[in-house]
Formats: sequence, C-alpha cells, structure tokens
Amino acid sequence: MAIPVTINGRQQQLDVPNEMPLLWAIREAAGLTGTKYACGVAQCGACTVHLDGQPVRACVTPTSAARGRRVTTIEGLDAKGEHPLQKAWVEEQVPQCGYCQSGQIMSAAALLAAKPSPTDADIDAAMAGNICRCGTYQRIRAAIHKAAAMKKAGTR
Repeated sequence: MAIPVTINGRQQQLDVPNEMPLLWAIREAAGLTGTKYACGVAQCGACTVHLDGQPVRACVTPTSAARGRRVTTIEGLDAKGEHPLQKAWVEEQVPQCGYCQSGQIMSAAALLAAKPSPTDADIDAAMAGNICRCGTYQRIRAAIHKAAAMKKAGTR
C-alpha cells in the first residue's frame, strides 16, 4: 500500500513498506540523494530531514511516520542553493569532505526557524547531535551566525 507524503512541497505516493526507513524511501523511491546514510543508528545526524518542520533522523524514522505529513530535505530548502544557510556554508568554507553537510544544514535550518538569533550556546545545543568527522565546528557556528544575520537583513 502506497504511503502518501509531501516531499519538498510535492505530493507523492511512496510504494514502500511501512517500516522502511524514511531515508531509503527518500533516496530510492523519491530519487532525492542529498540526504546521506552514515551510521544508521541516529547518532551522527547525516540523515537529518524535517518532518512537519521538526528535525528527525531519517535512518531510524519509519516511512509510515511520514504518512500525510510534510518532509523537507536539503533539496527542498532552496532548489538553487540560495537559502541563507547554503550561501553562508559556502562563504565560510564549511565543507571539507562534505558528507555530513546536508544533515548539518537541516539541523541548522530547524534551529534558525525556532531561534532567529541564536547564541553560541543555542547553536552548540542544537548541533550537538551532528558529527563532522573533519572537525569544522567553528566554521559551522560562524556560518549559522552569518545565515541568521542574512535572514535578519532580508538578504538571500
């Protein structure tokens, strides 16, 4: 039985088992490969997507949990890469290997939606579940502050 879900504003019927991790439904059934698989046990954050605006680990979230709900992936932030976080990530030269970046950005987007002007402590708390093997945490924090300033100034 198909699972109705809206991914990045597009209503879809995913013909996948209810218990299939949302990550695989997004990557295989919906064909969106920006969300990454890394640990498979919700410990690293690489697979973070938004479910009705809240960050979730797609590797352990069953697709049935998304039934009738809105899923936003990294591709859904801005198709042209013009979201303030995406721009700030590039300007602050955050990515090295890049593997964790979609999950990092999705966690940061949820933070900025909840706290438009986060403190360092807010950023550290919100991003604590996202692991960057390259250790770019200072640049991640700087990019989040820059994106917050861009949003406040109304620049994209």
